[in-house]
Amino acid sequence: MILIVAEHSGGSLAKSTLEMVTAARASGREGPVTLLVLGQGIGAVAKEAAAVADQVLVADLPALATYNAELWAAAAAQIAQEGEANTVIIGGSRSGREFAPRVAVKLGAPYLEDAISLSSEGAALRAQRYTYLARVTETVEAEGPVVVVSVKPGSFQAAAPAAQAGEEYDVELELPAPRVEITGRSVEKSSRVALTEADVIVTGGRGVGSPENFAAYVEGFADAIGAGVGATRAVVDAGWRPYAEQVGQTGKTVQPGAYIALGVSGAVQHLSGMGKSKNIIAINKDAEAPIFKVADYGIVGDLNQIVPALIEAAKK
Repeated sequence: MILIVAEHSGGSLAKSTLEMVTAARASGREGPVTLLVLGQGIGAVAKEAAAVADQVLVADLPALATYNAELWAAAAAQIAQEGEANTVIIGGSRSGREFAPRVAVKLGAPYLEDAISLSSEGAALRAQRYTYLARVTETVEAEGPVVVVSVKPGSFQAAAPAAQAGEEYDVELELPAPRVEITGRSVEKSSRVALTEADVIVTGGRGVGSPENFAAYVEGFADAIGAGVGATRAVVDAGWRPYAEQVGQTGKTVQPGAYIALGVSGAVQHLSGMGKSKNIIAINKDAEAPIFKVADYGIVGDLNQIVPALIEAAKK
């Protein structure tokens, strides 16, 4: 089987999980596409998972109420061994990158990281991934009884529901006693659509000018059209915006239907995180800004004049 460790939040399956299902079906590996859902009170997530997978394995346990890298790795490795999985696919989120290598070590398996495509070449699993600041696409492959892969978010299309829902099964786990105790959590809440889930994203760069302008133009425009809010690394490093909004090589990878870049120069590190967007719209006063080389539509001009007009038009 191909085992996918599902990512979910707030009682719903994450878009990244649907992307991993697409990656699994494109990989050419044999066996049913199986989603492993870990957590507590995850019945709704399991039903959502059954709509896209051949089968769903559910571990609904109090010990899994909060993410823990040790427990997630132990659970994934145990199920992979018991189910004789030939492939284990894990999301390239911050948590996924934390526990995926642990799964590989537990299974004694090769590990392919940050895959943007998957295919089979004989008995080997072949993956492509970005390297050298996303300027080069590297092809790597691994062979063995089981291969562990992490998939770069935003690299695959989200899987559509299947004609027939997969079967759900409860599983028993032998979990170790965690060595790290989580004593508290703080969750940043926002009424806006999550960046990785948004079909339209408005991103601001240093060209916006100030934190006040970012709030007025980037947030104002995003709110007017129901979009997610993104930021470049320079904006995050300057303290204008939180890291959770950063798009690029060291931030999030997104692939929305429309990506609107305000005052974004278009450094290669940023392009690696949004270059696969279906439509890229750029507004920048510098006609030579690299962002215009990848933009489908561009406006050369002062965003202080252009964006307020766009916001007013959107409100109408």
